[in-house]
Amino acid sequence: MAYDSEAMAAALSEWVAIESHTYDMLGVNRMMDLVAASVAGSGIAVERIAGRDGLGDMLTLRAGPNNGKKPVVILSHLDTVHPLGTLAKDLPIRREGDRLYGPGIYDMKGGAFLALEAFKTVLAANVAQVPLVFMFTPDEEIGSPISRMAIEAEGKKAQAVLVTEPARDGGKIVTARKGVGRFDVHVEGRPAHSGTSHEKGRNAIGEAAKQIVAIQAMTDYARGITTTVGMVKGGTAANTIPQHASFCVDLRVRTVADGEEMTQKIMGLIASDPDIKVKVTGDMNRPPFEKTPEVAALFERARHIAQGLGIDLIDVPQTGGGSDGNFTAVYGIPTLDGLGIDGDGAHTLHEHALVSSLGERARLMDALLRDFR
Repeated sequence: MAYDSEAMAAALSEWVAIESHTYDMLGVNRMMDLVAASVAGSGIAVERIAGRDGLGDMLTLRAGPNNGKKPVVILSHLDTVHPLGTLAKDLPIRREGDRLYGPGIYDMKGGAFLALEAFKTVLAANVAQVPLVFMFTPDEEIGSPISRMAIEAEGKKAQAVLVTEPARDGGKIVTARKGVGRFDVHVEGRPAHSGTSHEKGRNAIGEAAKQIVAIQAMTDYARGITTTVGMVKGGTAANTIPQHASFCVDLRVRTVADGEEMTQKIMGLIASDPDIKVKVTGDMNRPPFEKTPEVAALFERARHIAQGLGIDLIDVPQTGGGSDGNFTAVYGIPTLDGLGIDGDGAHTLHEHALVSSLGERARLMDALLRDFR
């Protein structure tokens, strides 16, 4: 299991040089092309499903023995949050000591790359004892709208799911994630001239402000519930009582029950003025990923394997961010997340990977894939 971190960093840089913002279908598909080309002629079956709604394709690799055993599924996404042009302007690929910078390198091209290297190595050595399925998706950063059903379908058939999202705090594994809800609120008032007929108007922005205050007040840190209004728009002119206003709500919860409760509260918002309409759409986007006994057992298995490699594997408390692992864990499938590269700065202009972690994390993934029976 020899993995050269420096050689891997050079190859990973080629991945990062292809910008693949979620809504840049051509960029995402170039990444899918790169993955497909890397396994050409290896005997690994490649399935490619065309994207839709302006999103890129999904690629699934299948290999290993066809022995009727439940497969192990690996999940990686190749889309990033960084828009086209970030590489040239704000976050060029550069090396500073152990840090390798670039858009999407930490979240999560580094993890996808090292897992693919381990996947190919295990298969070339002919040591996989169960079928292996590796899914590369194009839309995780926006909630996986076109890949969710495929992820759930593969996950339900699996004995375990391994997710290559980035490691946390020096290489820690993720065994629990909050659930994520997304909602859109539209407020319709009554327009009027702000000078000559102010009293006839019904201010949609004013009502939206009241609703935003109510939503922000739903945050309960003791229960791990947070509500965030992150985008607001409304109005047509400075001298017009605004007829329309809208905003989006981000909800994070620890449990399925909390998700159901909070969804009812947000969907049940009522206008304070009978002449104003409030319409809410949305739902839980990702169910909570809870650390069940099955997840805990899979982590202990991985921790034991890591010990044999000289790695002290630790997991983190439930993290607030969601991943595609939420979709499989909720069905009781043992799911282990955060198996990707170590580094920092996800979604920022200082996003970077630690080169030294590439080889170590690849060895861990390699050993995990060999261990399943």
